[in-house]
Amino acid sequence: MKASRIAAVAAVAGTAVLTVAAPAFAHVTVQPEGAAAKGGYAVVDFKVPNERDNASTTKLEVNLPADHPLASVMPEPVPGWTAKVTKSKLDKPLTMHGEKIDEAVTKVTWTADGKGIEPGYFQKFPLSLGALPENTDQLVFKAVQTYSDKETVRWIEVPQTGQDEPENPAPVLQLSAATDDHHGTASAKGASDTTEKTAATDSGSHGTDTTARVLGIVGIVVGVAGVAYGVLAGRRRTA
Repeated sequence: MKASRIAAVAAVAGTAVLTVAAPAFAHVTVQPEGAAAKGGYAVVDFKVPNERDNASTTKLEVNLPADHPLASVMPEPVPGWTAKVTKSKLDKPLTMHGEKIDEAVTKVTWTADGKGIEPGYFQKFPLSLGALPENTDQLVFKAVQTYSDKETVRWIEVPQTGQDEPENPAPVLQLSAATDDHHGTASAKGASDTTEKTAATDSGSHGTDTTARVLGIVGIVVGVAGVAYGVLAGRRRTA
């Protein structure tokens, strides 16, 4: 009876946790593929879940931050979707690779060619961004999600530190500290170091495996010899 009560309480608690956590998975969010370092370039994914049971998501609009314009913005092709890039004139031109740029991408819109994101599914929309600003720790992307029944959800509320998460939070990209090589050489070096460490570990593992096998064979031989000796000794006693 006591075990049954504990199981029932655990089940109720688990349901409560899932109920509280469920809304968090319904937000439009943005995450980098790897690192998003200040002053560098990054590929980020906008993850869009479908919140509705009777409608599909057919369009996503992502507005880029006007206070930190990005000189380079390129969408990756997404099967079943058409991407439209909107550019606008800048009040203050940017300098990129020694050249002044007087316009930047201010919005990217993805429109479904077919059914879109159906109930129970999500879709990722990748963007290549750069150069990321060096004078801020985060970038806020306000997004608008449109459903097949024409309903729209505006993910535009900026989360504030120390306050509860808003009902419709905007996707926020956290920026990491700047690296020596803004184009990813440092990341490549890290991958190389990891590969070397993995190879060394594998080599050590192979050595350990070989030793273990040799010891195992020796043990078997010794065991067989012991059995043989015991049999012979038994025969002598019988004789």
